[in-house]
Amino acid sequence: MSSGDNITGDLSQDDAYDLDRTLVAQVRDAVERGDQTELTALLEDLHAADIADLLEQVSPQEREDLIRLYDREFDGDILSELDESIREEVIGILNPAVLAEAVRELESDDVVDLLEDLEEPQQEAILDVLEDADRVAVEQSLSFPENSAGRLMQREVVMAPEHWNVGQAIDFMRESDDLPEQFYHMVLVDPRTHPIGNVTLGRIMGAKREVPLKDLVEETFQVIPADQDEEDVAYAFNQYHLISAPVTDEEGRLVGVITIDDAMAVLDEEHEEDILRLAGVGEESSLADKVIETTKRRFPWLAVNLVTAVLASLVIAQFEAAIAQIVALAVLMPIVASMGGNAGTQSLTVAVRAIATRDLTGSNVWRVIRREVLVGLVNGLIFAVVMGIVGIAWFGSPMLGGVIAVAMVINLVVAGLAGTVIPVLLEKMNIDPALASGAFVTTVTDVVGFFAFLGLAAAVLL
Repeated sequence: MSSGDNITGDLSQDDAYDLDRTLVAQVRDAVERGDQTELTALLEDLHAADIADLLEQVSPQEREDLIRLYDREFDGDILSELDESIREEVIGILNPAVLAEAVRELESDDVVDLLEDLEEPQQEAILDVLEDADRVAVEQSLSFPENSAGRLMQREVVMAPEHWNVGQAIDFMRESDDLPEQFYHMVLVDPRTHPIGNVTLGRIMGAKREVPLKDLVEETFQVIPADQDEEDVAYAFNQYHLISAPVTDEEGRLVGVITIDDAMAVLDEEHEEDILRLAGVGEESSLADKVIETTKRRFPWLAVNLVTAVLASLVIAQFEAAIAQIVALAVLMPIVASMGGNAGTQSLTVAVRAIATRDLTGSNVWRVIRREVLVGLVNGLIFAVVMGIVGIAWFGSPMLGGVIAVAMVINLVVAGLAGTVIPVLLEKMNIDPALASGAFVTTVTDVVGFFAFLGLAAAVLL
């Protein structure tokens, strides 16, 4: 069995693409013994993404030892696949000559992505090893705003005059020495290098030589301005099923191209950021972060949660007398708040996701709000019956069962409303709903849940 076969080993379908633990153990053993030959053999057939995963899974000391032992075999694509949290560390460990060779292998967009998160001294060190033409291209891309299409694009573009035919295009590509390693379209341009259409390689290869390229252009053609936000770029690729799209400068001239792999990487990053923000752990959290870094990211949101908890406690304090007389209230009230919090989180997650994908708009917002409120009402009625029975069976009090049933309905309806309305309002105020909605929704469901349950109990039972 080759080392490439070891990637999946005897794993189940759920972890079919995980690194085989046996392979990881073998790599660690080879590093510990300083056996460069065996290490190279073990990693030879692995994809760059798998080697990056391996580097992320081992300890910092093991990572340093592995990189120094692997030495000149280190591939530039590994740097592109590494998590940003350890990429700078790896670059600092690499031998300068090895780093130079690795960077030279990368396309310009990958070099830009590599440089964005590095300190200036490391940026200069990498720029210095590039050829003059590549350095100029990378520096031009870095001149565009952060998180823009200009940063995302690759400068290597295969273009052709609009009057060419298939034969001329094929001859040009066969004779060219500097075609991109991977590309999907030939971009047709007018005399001012304005892109006017995309022709797929499949259509070029399937047509006769005399067929004009203009006759083969794709119906769907999107031009991306270089200053467009990368999130909008990713949305366009997903919405219109693009494979690649030309990028233009302020004067509409072709300056680069964005391919689907880069657009989907942005989409994946946006989804990951939303999940991390909803959990209040920071948008750049990773398993490689140090204790202090992780603590700093999580502390502010734990502090916010403490404030919301205090607000809920203040509501409870208003009904101290009622709780003292009916101890069952203290037993049952966490159930109402917990159910409301979970229901609110469900609605919130749906709303934030819909906002991110632009499915929730002004034209359908009221329909979505109405749906979530009705869902809360239906679930509230169902669980009201359940909790009413529990209240009667547990404490022998039909009135107590009725109180918790009504409170359950109220809180689940409010949870559905708050979980949808709050992120929409935050979006209108240009505040990231994924970042701030959770704290507000939790506060609303806790306060309403406690107030409805304890208020009704005080009015009905005392």
